[in-house]
Amino acid sequence: MTLRLSTCLGACALAAAVSLSFVGMRATAAGVAVRVQDAKPAPTQQAPQRRFIVRYRTGTLQRSSTTAALDAARAAVVRSGIAASIPGLTVRHVRRMGSGADVIALSRSLDSAATASLLSALASDPNVASVTPDRRLYHTGIAAPTMLPNDPLSQQYQWHFYNSVGGIKAPAAWDSATGTGVVVAVLDTGVTDHPDLSPNLLQGYDFISDAFISRRATDERVPGAHDYGDWNDDFTQCEMSNSSFHGTHTAGTVAEVSNNGIGLAGVAHGAKVLPVRVLGRCGGYTSDIADAIVWASGGTVPGVPANANPAEVINMSLGGQFLCEESMQSAIDTAVANGTTVVVSAGNSNANASEFSPASCNNVITVGASRITGGKAFYSNFGKKVDLSAPGGGGGQDGGAAGYVWQTLNDSATAPELGSPAYGGMAGTSMAAPHVAAVAALVQGKASTPLTPAQMETMLKATARRFPVTIPTNQPMGTGILDAKAAVATVLPPCQGPDCETAARPLVNKTPAKGLSGAANAQLSYVIDVPIGASALSFMTYGGTGDVTLLVRYAQVPTTTAYDLSSVHAGNNETIRVPVTRGGLYYVKVVGAKAFTAVTLEARHN
Repeated sequence: MTLRLSTCLGACALAAAVSLSFVGMRATAAGVAVRVQDAKPAPTQQAPQRRFIVRYRTGTLQRSSTTAALDAARAAVVRSGIAASIPGLTVRHVRRMGSGADVIALSRSLDSAATASLLSALASDPNVASVTPDRRLYHTGIAAPTMLPNDPLSQQYQWHFYNSVGGIKAPAAWDSATGTGVVVAVLDTGVTDHPDLSPNLLQGYDFISDAFISRRATDERVPGAHDYGDWNDDFTQCEMSNSSFHGTHTAGTVAEVSNNGIGLAGVAHGAKVLPVRVLGRCGGYTSDIADAIVWASGGTVPGVPANANPAEVINMSLGGQFLCEESMQSAIDTAVANGTTVVVSAGNSNANASEFSPASCNNVITVGASRITGGKAFYSNFGKKVDLSAPGGGGGQDGGAAGYVWQTLNDSATAPELGSPAYGGMAGTSMAAPHVAAVAALVQGKASTPLTPAQMETMLKATARRFPVTIPTNQPMGTGILDAKAAVATVLPPCQGPDCETAARPLVNKTPAKGLSGAANAQLSYVIDVPIGASALSFMTYGGTGDVTLLVRYAQVPTTTAYDLSSVHAGNNETIRVPVTRGGLYYVKVVGAKAFTAVTLEARHN
């Protein structure tokens, strides 16, 4: 097997296909070849449009009949004047989406002026609720442990798991959780056969509905999610490039097989990956991605068999430089309503994530990329839409293995059957997002009751640790760096006994810690990291039976004789209001004055 290294030098994540150039070879001490690759920045303009998503109003003939929908679209083409200016132009109905919208395709692509004319003509139809181009999206990559896996390359290359400054503290989380029983859907380029990944793969689906993009002989969607390669050798279609095998890499971050004595490790190596192919040569269509989101979460998509393994988490390391549109938002809302947490990459253009989709969509966890230093990766998008950051690698800025995220790959430049299973490094927000998706899987695998998508987002943001370096105020990167240990700790049983002095469980602002129980004199310790500028900090216990005392101390775990504030009343209803809120760690201890059961603890601040 070989090791391959890819550098994201700019907005490569958003390219239709990333252009790679080989710049060197070297050998590791183990004799494993390392292929070094560079990636070019992505184009910032969309390709000419030939597919459109039209949603007709409920109750109209067009909504109930695909024939009527096609007739209405043909009439709009005539009204727009395009039919007269492009002799021989034909219109066909591609499919009805899971949202009920229709995908309409033209026989020829339209330039920006013609696209605007057709959109205007379609929107003028009173039966049309919305219409958007079926835009192309692109992948956003290429751009002291207690539990260590025995995979021989893991500790050498995977700093993003182990490094105390820039890593996610994965080994400490593996003591308690591996994601067993959880399904993570990876919507990407599909996957290749790889002995260090295949055992953790479920039967996926290929949603690409364009034979040119898919490299299959048909426009039909098919079972399986095999990556046929996304190389492009026709510059008239999109940027020329080698294959990325991007989906194999992101799936490896989620659940590469671990403790098998070979290769590298995955974050949630007890989980299963549901691969869903939505990207191929020159990217992938919004309509295909939206349907894949619905299907992966357990929703119904016309013409596609029901998903036997609905995902608790969806990862999308992909995007395009345009605002979140209705078709994408509707699909995400459906997934969230189905209980699925949706994680997306922020994008690699060093720009505001609010200008990109799906990074700017609501109800998603948008992830920026950090470096081994804990600072912002130079390419990472930023802004208020970014919820938190995770390791994406700093590329050549950090040098060697430290600049990249390392996972499974294929070493072919084109079709995977022409190459072999490999391991390689990539840099990009594509690499950051699956770290977050995988930690969400670790949490769901241990939670007594699955977290809702909103609860998961709140918890991951609250448990992220502070950036160890200064982040520019005009380029915010979320609440901090993903912390696997702290996230998993929020769903573990509360600590009891003498060791709890140093094992405080993290509290999440305005998120109750439920089910606290203990004998008389039991002591349960918790901690909350209060941001600078917060106000009105308070702690309270309520519910259950028995009698507890509440103790609070700034920067240190309180004891029954050393604390800053306390609340001592008969029963379980205790409240402490902190007079002046300071930024930093507040420790709170619940002490059993008598035996207690099913008590709830909550911390709140503005």
